[in-house]
Amino acid sequence: MNPYNITPPPSRPWWRTTPALLGLLALVALLSALSLGLGFLVMVAAMVAVWVLPAWRWYARLGATVGAFFLMLISAGMSGQLDETGADKPEAQHANGADAEQSPSPAAAKAPEIADYTGMPLDKAEKEARSAGLTPGRHDAAEEDRTIIMRSGWTVCFQKADTAAKTVDLAAVKTGEPCPEKDGGPLPWPVMPDLVGDTYNTAVEELDQAGIGLDRVTLDDVYLDTDTPTAEEAAEEGDEWRVCFQTPDEDTKVTSSATVRLDLGQWTDADLVQKCPPAKGTTYRIPANDPAHDDSADNGTTGVGGSADDNSSSSDGSTGGSDAGVVHPGSYCSPPGATGVTKKGTPMVCGPGSDGRDRWHS
Repeated sequence: MNPYNITPPPSRPWWRTTPALLGLLALVALLSALSLGLGFLVMVAAMVAVWVLPAWRWYARLGATVGAFFLMLISAGMSGQLDETGADKPEAQHANGADAEQSPSPAAAKAPEIADYTGMPLDKAEKEARSAGLTPGRHDAAEEDRTIIMRSGWTVCFQKADTAAKTVDLAAVKTGEPCPEKDGGPLPWPVMPDLVGDTYNTAVEELDQAGIGLDRVTLDDVYLDTDTPTAEEAAEEGDEWRVCFQTPDEDTKVTSSATVRLDLGQWTDADLVQKCPPAKGTTYRIPANDPAHDDSADNGTTGVGGSADDNSSSSDGSTGGSDAGVVHPGSYCSPPGATGVTKKGTPMVCGPGSDGRDRWHS
């Protein structure tokens, strides 16, 4: 016997090799996307092949079995195969169809009326379409042609029905996005107008004309001694508040994720400072509130709009006597104990606020 004449073991057939079985598992995913029933049959065949053909360890066979099952579910779900296609159909549909075959009538030959699904969440529109005996399709209504995965987060913009084939194609955009003018067109996002220098009232009108709702707008102040107004407060004194800075800039598209902010400054004819600061949060609306303010620079005045003789102060209560006239609640004031009234006539007094500084309060 020749020890060097060793016959190699017979090779394993290709259909019992690992690559062949992996290809069979991939076939499960492909066919499940086309037909759930066909994908299920191939999955059963793949499971039998995994446990019978290859010389794999038991845990490898178990992992391949579980993987084949989940491949079938994922592929069928992404393609819409798991939708409740049968549960939403009326039970009487089959019976009505049988009666129509036996006794045709003009009413039975009439094409079914397709409901209007525009404006509805995509998942709800598809469910109602199936209940009406239609097979729904879906696609992105925007020019990006995005893949629709979470249908509950999309809204129907357009629909195209085929009554003969009993199908309806639904074109949708993500919820919160505006519908394009036509299917497959660009999203018509509103464009930010130029609001810098406008009063708050004027800015609100321009935002409304641009299609930007006030519920998307946040407000902020620009001076160190001015509190941020609420939308109600800014609207009440809309001609006194001015837009000093804005976000985003002019001619910028305001998408659903964009932040819209107006930085406001406030002044009247009685204020010394009647313009926006060069940068936000760098100056005081009332110069006397600046710790570094030099009273002698006022040329004998004791406050904004007041003189040394009348011992009074202006709208927001700077240094001076006990009667400051019309003041704004929460603004800085001096000296302690000074009095004033709001525009509505509410008596105010100058005293320590929550931050330790003197402010107007009732």
